[in-house]
Amino acid sequence: MRFFHTADWQIGRHYGQFDPDDAAVLAEARLDAVATLAARATERGVDAILVAGDVFDLQAVADRTVRRLFAALDGFVGPWVLISGNHDAALADSVWTRARRLGCIPPQARVAERTGIVALEALGAAVLAAPLTQRRTYDDATAPFDTLDTPAGWLRIGLAHGSVAGRLPDSADLSNPIAADRAQRARLDYLALGDWHGCLEIDARTWYAGTPEPDRFRGNAPGAVLDVRLDAPGALPVVERLEVGRFRWTALAERIVVAADVERVAARLAQAGANDVLQLAVSGAVNLDTWERLRAAVAAASARVRSLRFDATGLDLQPDHADLAALGVSGYVVDVAHALQALQEDPARGDIAREALRLLLQFEQEGVRATGREARA
Repeated sequence: MRFFHTADWQIGRHYGQFDPDDAAVLAEARLDAVATLAARATERGVDAILVAGDVFDLQAVADRTVRRLFAALDGFVGPWVLISGNHDAALADSVWTRARRLGCIPPQARVAERTGIVALEALGAAVLAAPLTQRRTYDDATAPFDTLDTPAGWLRIGLAHGSVAGRLPDSADLSNPIAADRAQRARLDYLALGDWHGCLEIDARTWYAGTPEPDRFRGNAPGAVLDVRLDAPGALPVVERLEVGRFRWTALAERIVVAADVERVAARLAQAGANDVLQLAVSGAVNLDTWERLRAAVAAASARVRSLRFDATGLDLQPDHADLAALGVSGYVVDVAHALQALQEDPARGDIAREALRLLLQFEQEGVRATGREARA
């Protein structure tokens, strides 16, 4: 049997931290990713697609979004087996019960809303499904797999959503635990997991596929689907990671000390294109000229990429003697400049002080230029 393992589609997700235009495009890309993996499954001739939870980002997604999601499955006519995760738990009244009322679940889609077996008779495979029926639980929903009987000679494939105990970073949600040796205990040929948004091998038979469309600035190999081949019951799976995501999310942290550092940052930004979502955090200290060059590089990159979030809270604007001498300022203006420079260290007022200092120097610079033009006239 050969199948795709995918998870964490998070359809209907909102990107409130982005501009509305960017947020709409990023949300649409999640639906596009589903259509893409359906098309790739057809191209590759796989037998089934298993979706390990969090198909939807929340229960209250619009009816139109529910319909569009299930319409995206049409690109692959083989069986889809889907379970609920913590974001779309199979509650008594959920997005899944609404989908049934809407009549939009296609015949090739098998939605497991309770723990049990989804039999794929034509493939000689049993999918042991453990959908979540509440957002958080502290019991292992895969424990029943150990005692679920399947026909002799059939493949046993687990499908679950949660956190493998002791194998995820400390930042991971510790609810919905899954035993690290569940595949061995339950005699599974493969355990397809969702919840962790990156591709991760727990052991040879236990994998997280990750989200097919990146959705955060974490370098844990998102943006793919797993192409899994099981040659026979008991044989080790052959797993291939297949890229399907559109956008690349990259977080950059740069320290600016000298003018050459800006050129290095500008060179990195120049490599980004229309499918990049960037987060740039800068720290250090710069004079006015270096600050303006940095702002120009960021502005140029912002026009090319999908989105660029710029964080300069760790960067101090420190006018040097050349800055002040070029402006020809003295007395009160210099005192104000020094006061604003010191205020940049204030966590509550640092951003305001930095911008005020920039504007003060800019206005003074423009005033000096205007005076020079009048003198020449």
